[in-house]
Amino acid sequence: MSSLVPGIERALSDKSSTSNLKIEALVFTRLVMASNPPVVFHPHIQALTNPVLAAVNERYYKVTSEALRVCGELVKAIRPELVQSPSFNFIPYVQPIYSTILKRLTAQDQDQEVKECAITCMGLIISLLGDQLKRELGVCLPLLLDRLRNEITRLTTVKAFATIAESPLKIDLSCILGQAVLELTTFLRKANRALRLASLGTLNALLIAYGDKIGSSSYESIIIELSSLISDADLHMTALALELCCTMMKDKRHHSYAGVVVKERVLPQALVLVKSPLLQGQALQTLQGFFTALVQSASTSFDILLDALLSTARGSSSGGGPASKQAFHSVAQCAAVLCLAAPDAKCSSIVSMLINSVENSLGQDATQLLSLLCLGEIGRRKDLHSHINLEGVIIRSFQSPSEEIKSAASYALGNIAVGNLSKYLTFILSQIDNQSKLQYLLLHSLKEVIARQSTDDAGKVDFKGTDVQKILALLFTHCQSEEEGIRNVVAECLGKLAILEPGKLVPALKERTLSSSAFTRATVVIAIKYTIVDRPQPIDMHIKPCIDSFLMLIRDEDRHVRRAAVSALSTAAHNKAVLVKDLLPALLPLLYDQTVIKHTVDDGLELRKGAFECVDTLLDNCLDQIDPSSFIDPYLLSGLSDHYDVKMPCHLILSKLAEKCPSAVLAVVDTLVEPLERTVTTKMKPDAVKQEVDRNEDMIRSALRAIESLNRISGDASSRFKAFMNNVVKSGPLAERYNAVRHESDAVVTGDIMDMS
Repeated sequence: MSSLVPGIERALSDKSSTSNLKIEALVFTRLVMASNPPVVFHPHIQALTNPVLAAVNERYYKVTSEALRVCGELVKAIRPELVQSPSFNFIPYVQPIYSTILKRLTAQDQDQEVKECAITCMGLIISLLGDQLKRELGVCLPLLLDRLRNEITRLTTVKAFATIAESPLKIDLSCILGQAVLELTTFLRKANRALRLASLGTLNALLIAYGDKIGSSSYESIIIELSSLISDADLHMTALALELCCTMMKDKRHHSYAGVVVKERVLPQALVLVKSPLLQGQALQTLQGFFTALVQSASTSFDILLDALLSTARGSSSGGGPASKQAFHSVAQCAAVLCLAAPDAKCSSIVSMLINSVENSLGQDATQLLSLLCLGEIGRRKDLHSHINLEGVIIRSFQSPSEEIKSAASYALGNIAVGNLSKYLTFILSQIDNQSKLQYLLLHSLKEVIARQSTDDAGKVDFKGTDVQKILALLFTHCQSEEEGIRNVVAECLGKLAILEPGKLVPALKERTLSSSAFTRATVVIAIKYTIVDRPQPIDMHIKPCIDSFLMLIRDEDRHVRRAAVSALSTAAHNKAVLVKDLLPALLPLLYDQTVIKHTVDDGLELRKGAFECVDTLLDNCLDQIDPSSFIDPYLLSGLSDHYDVKMPCHLILSKLAEKCPSAVLAVVDTLVEPLERTVTTKMKPDAVKQEVDRNEDMIRSALRAIESLNRISGDASSRFKAFMNNVVKSGPLAERYNAVRHESDAVVTGDIMDMS
């Protein structure tokens, strides 16, 4: 910084400096300050402050707005720690910075960007230096309130008030608090989504910090306004609204009153929301907290709320159409956190009721399904071993004729094991060995146990070394199962376990790529596929050096193994292309070979389809590694004449190649005409069923999209293609369908251009 500061000073202070130079210097200063520890700048604060404050007073709005942003970084740097005895004496800088920003905040005729930057900077000044500006608060806070009431500046001011409210200094806002809360409450009904979102966040921050200074009438107004925001139409908005409800119900001064209003206004909306098939993520997490806070506010009895919650899923299935699978899971999670908030004796009685419901609800699928899911959700959060033979009750549900009940029972058993590994994991492993008919469901239970190890704190599992060894021995034994469904679950278990224990698992999986059993080789390749997720993981460094051992099984003699290798390559190309890019020169010829029909009686359809889908993914993420000419002829040409399931990805690939590699496509456009013409002129037999007719229509539309992509690049390059367009595509029965596809294509292109602009 000692080397840089003189240059920054000169750029900002020299009379010969242009506005562009000043802007560059300010942007540079802001970025440097934002990305380095504050202590780096303390020796240079005096040297930087004067030229930056002078730049705030410049006439050119771009210089001014950038200088205001640098002021914000200066404020953070001079007082990084809000402690009694700071390491840097910031007090001499408080008044000069405040006065300069106040002048900009009060100025009327200035650019919108300058106004917003001044508001943001003043918010930072008050939040970090407000205890040194007690007399000045009576001036600057009403000014911010005025900006809050201005339609042009209100969104920026809402965010500034959030910064102030979150300050550990507990700034005295008494002169404007009530009016600010009133304004923010009215913003909740505005059409501007960003304004509503910001207002919810700021109200939450204000209520957390100043709830004891806000009256009950304000609480009621807020609840009434936010109740209309709770729906699955905007789950992010819903999560913030529910979080605000929770804050109000946790306020000791107002919790009972707030709870009553929430029960009347918000609970009905929440009970509708919990049934939504779209509910997930943060909104679902916040909804769970909402139900707990509602009971703890003492405005709603535990029994009434639990019954209302459970009735939403049961009621949905008995009237108004069946509840979605997600609705049952959402209700179960909310019911579980509600039970855990109750006293132990009450929670235990609810668990007993649910066990009884599982045993005695034969024929009542909705009740049994919900009870199983609730037991699973409670069990992963709380040890249920005191309930005698709980595992036996759940295992009996594995015999249900309903697939949904079986799946729920499997889920429940795995989650209950999370609450007490020493008892229930041993039980699951022994049952997998002894109950051959139930292996598939029991393996799904084991998968739940493994998956929960990497989830949130609710149900965090810590395997012992012996547990891992037992699980591995069992999984590797079942790699050779003749049932593909079992092998797939085993592979997923191995993959999830490998993410947790890469040092042990990756070498063990690699060793089995040499197994004499084709089923084992296929299973370990699929397991590796499950380890390649789209976010960085410690396992990546273990996989990269040996991934070729798995992917080179694309040349295996067994088609199941080859299909597994193609699928793993496709996943790697999609999620982490860097793992496979260096291997593509060797892999691509082997991949292309999987697209070829090799037998008269074809048993490789799935493999060919998967191979073309893999090429499609590679075109998106590894185009620089692909020679389009060597792929188009003969492989893509062959695919365009193949089965329906193969033609569909081939049409998509042809469209992408036309866009990304037009010269390679134009070089063979004549040879593309014949397979495309055969597809679009295919006529169905008179006795074809509706499903066959619909599939053929889908295939023709798919081919027409590819043809339209070719038409966009062809010009007069091919007389044969031009004749095909005029005589076949643009005339007769195809003309109307082609025009529809063309308009659809034009709309997509127009949308892309608008997005770019």
